[in-house]
Amino acid sequence: MKNIYKTLSIVATALLLYSCNEKKLTEVQVPLPEEEEKNVPMGNPADVMANEGTFKMLPLPYPYDALQPSIDAKTMEIHYSKHHLGYTNKLNEAIAGTEMEKLTIEEILKSLDLENKTLRNNAGGYFNHNLYWASMSPKGGGEPTGALEAAIIKDFGSYSAFKNQLTEAATKQFGSGWAWLVTDKTGKLSVVATANQDNPLMPNIGVTGIPILALDVWEHAYYLNYQNKRNKYVEAFFNVVHWKAIEKRYDDSITKAPVAPTP
Repeated sequence: MKNIYKTLSIVATALLLYSCNEKKLTEVQVPLPEEEEKNVPMGNPADVMANEGTFKMLPLPYPYDALQPSIDAKTMEIHYSKHHLGYTNKLNEAIAGTEMEKLTIEEILKSLDLENKTLRNNAGGYFNHNLYWASMSPKGGGEPTGALEAAIIKDFGSYSAFKNQLTEAATKQFGSGWAWLVTDKTGKLSVVATANQDNPLMPNIGVTGIPILALDVWEHAYYLNYQNKRNKYVEAFFNVVHWKAIEKRYDDSITKAPVAPTP
């Protein structure tokens, strides 16, 4: 890319000198770097593979540009193929050669030693992002139905009241972290927030519950498009919430132990 800009610069200079020799000035348009970058094609999420290890990259259930305009394609690509991939690879490195290679991600989180910062951050990052991707869909938005709708009305008073609570948890989270909709095995719902890559399955972090919806409020989840306007990102998130998948996770959480989030 640098060679392209260098060549363009030389051509532009030559044209300008030629124009001066002809006793007139000619404006030469040179593409800006950001204009060039816009033309770079998006990668394919199916091509993103973790290094060898226990945990794999769960397939992103839609193309990078599928959630636009709510979530822009470039943010999705960087978030999935860089940040999420990084957590996955570092998780595999952290458990390599240990008994944890035989455990599910939920089992690792529930038995976690919080003093093991590497495992805490990367196991959390792996689980949290998988649930985040599965919490969204190009055909999302609207409001929940069925048993989840009834539970939201029962525990929050209305869908609007629930939405306000989740929005508040997300926008008031200081620094990086997550907002969650969680349930217990009786079906009671609550909204909680965690810092960094913590999640409600971890012991002794001050909140508990089975996560059924995850909202990422790390800056890398929204900064390219929304800058510092986290509230605008949170508002847009509700346009793509995959309620059908969340309804299923809610139903499953009542009848059996939670499993790894899938689209």
